[in-house]
Amino acid sequence: MTEEHSSPIKTPKQLIVVVLLAFAVPIALALLVSQLVTSGEHGTNDNDNLVLARIAPVGTVVLAEASGPKGLLTGEEVYGQVCKTCHEAGLAGAPKIGDKAAWATVVAQGEKLSFEHAINGIRAMPARGGNSDLTDDEVKRAVSFMMGKVGATWTSPAVAAASAVAAAPGAAAPAAVAAAPAAPAATMVAATPAAMVAATPAAVVAAAPAAAVAKPDGKKVYDGGCVACHGAGVAGAPKFGDKAQWAPRIMTGIDALYAASIKGKGVMPAKGGNPALSDADVKAAVDFMVAAAK
Repeated sequence: MTEEHSSPIKTPKQLIVVVLLAFAVPIALALLVSQLVTSGEHGTNDNDNLVLARIAPVGTVVLAEASGPKGLLTGEEVYGQVCKTCHEAGLAGAPKIGDKAAWATVVAQGEKLSFEHAINGIRAMPARGGNSDLTDDEVKRAVSFMMGKVGATWTSPAVAAASAVAAAPGAAAPAAVAAAPAAPAATMVAATPAAMVAATPAAVVAAAPAAAVAKPDGKKVYDGGCVACHGAGVAGAPKFGDKAQWAPRIMTGIDALYAASIKGKGVMPAKGGNPALSDADVKAAVDFMVAAAK
């Protein structure tokens, strides 16, 4: 005769205890493990420099400066960037470069007064030709350069030697950027060991998003040249911020404004007389002036 199977659970009370233990034991074990893992502070003995190195970004973006160090432009460079806009074509009564008769009055008044007029502005000519970033010395060099074209020999501050600039503290970084070959304006500088940087394929840099390249600053382009005519409405140029004057031009469409500004129209020379500007620079300046007139 076979023996009947018997269960260790004999009463309802024992069943309830077993069920409760089946839930309570796993939960208790989970809480103990969690407490063990999360107890105490981690990383309190880590070196701060090592921690910062671990969380540092992969790289940084270095944007090349649009111009050289302040105060180091020659008279010819300042003329090409600023003065040429009006003085090449003789706009708004500006004495045309090389015209001895037109410059006779300036020659007669002498260096000191002429320098003051160029720095502080006079009649239709804005202070510093409209470029407030120019130093007094750079403005004086530009005036002396133009005076030289009519046979006058005026003294002007000498440009600091390139070697002195290179030796100045903190000058190495801009020099390195300027010496770089024609590369994208934004270069990724890896914050990883030199060996890894050297091994990075050139294609990776070439494939950097176009958004990394800084968009031209329309206000800066305007201040650097356009203001000479548009600031006061010289020679029929629509005055900055004058909605009535800009309205018919805006109606022609932004593409027409771009084309006229880049190629020139009427008395306005191509690119405002500064061929060093890119098409993107000119368009940015147009956008800035149009936005101010809406």
